[in-house]
Amino acid sequence: MKGEGFLTRNISALTRAMESILLSEDLARAPGLLQGLDARIKVVTFLLFIVTVGLAKSLPVLGGICLLVLALAFLSRIPLGFFLKRVMLFIPIFTAVIAIPALFITPGDSLVTIAGKTVITEQGARTAGLLVLRVVDSLSFGVLLMLTTPWTRLLGALRWLRLPSLFVAILSMTYRYIFLLLHTANNMFMARRSRTVGRLSGGENRRWLGRTLTTTLAKSHHLSEEIYLAMLSRGYRGEVLALDNLSLRRRDFFWGAFALVAASVLLWLNLQ
Repeated sequence: MKGEGFLTRNISALTRAMESILLSEDLARAPGLLQGLDARIKVVTFLLFIVTVGLAKSLPVLGGICLLVLALAFLSRIPLGFFLKRVMLFIPIFTAVIAIPALFITPGDSLVTIAGKTVITEQGARTAGLLVLRVVDSLSFGVLLMLTTPWTRLLGALRWLRLPSLFVAILSMTYRYIFLLLHTANNMFMARRSRTVGRLSGGENRRWLGRTLTTTLAKSHHLSEEIYLAMLSRGYRGEVLALDNLSLRRRDFFWGAFALVAASVLLWLNLQ
């Protein structure tokens, strides 16, 4: 039925989104290489690697960094298919918007010719490759950091780096209540499907969806007021306190030394 198809698709999409969030939290607590490191040293070293990616001007060096990320993901017990799907989600959009035009508009030596006219230049292909690999490597480090670090510890590391407390609090609340919003919307779709008998027209589905969105917005506004009052009653004065204590151990110093040496070697190879 049309109504059933509409509801089933939305219920399935919302359920998959929630499962993805839960799986990410499970991976962040798995007994892997990066999961055992302090969140602060991970943030600092991953920023170092991202800066290295931005400075790299060699395709082999960027390819080597990509292999390094995959090796770190494997040692951290992250399924490579799960990891690559999240990294490659934005690459086709980026490639279509920026990298592909660079193939044709960058002047240089002829690489592909059609009817005696240069279509793609060697410099254009190199520029497009650099753009794509830089985005892949930078995004891979960001995704790897998110998948191997519990959200509360990551926020604690950002606060340790002197990010404004308001910014960290907004990030924390956004992450927590996006999940709550998904759960609420999923319950609404499930309730609607369990009470649906017969066929539903497109107009009925749109009217129901409009009413659902209005109700959700009203609930969100009311919930935000209650949450803020609850925070004030429990002593909130603009600074979010975490129960997790961050502490550096021997493995963190070894990882920091490895990251520094690896970044230095990559930059040295980039100059060759």
